Amino acid sequence: MRHVLVALVLAGCVVGGAAQAEKRTFIIANNSDYGVDRCLASGASCGVAAATAYCRSRDFAQAASFRRVDHDEITGAVPSTNGAGGRDEFVAIECLR
Repeated sequence: MRHVLVALVLAGCVVGGAAQAEKRTFIIANNSDYGVDRCLASGASCGVAAATAYCRSRDFAQAASFRRVDHDEITGAVPSTNGAGGRDEFVAIECLR
């Protein structure tokens, strides 16, 4: 009986830990086709829909947040840009599963 109780408690811990939402942050360039320049970077009201569409295209359920980011905030590889303009803008979109 004790073994069954211990097994149930351990199974509950494992399932409870797996139930946590997965988060991932994507950095996208202003020249992408997701409305970054019109909606996300400017903070327009269409930004939520554009961020959610981007997350869903990556098999995530929804966008938790989005914001403009500076080059200094980006670590690792910088997303490719079209080279137009002196300094391209980037947006971070945090997606949830």
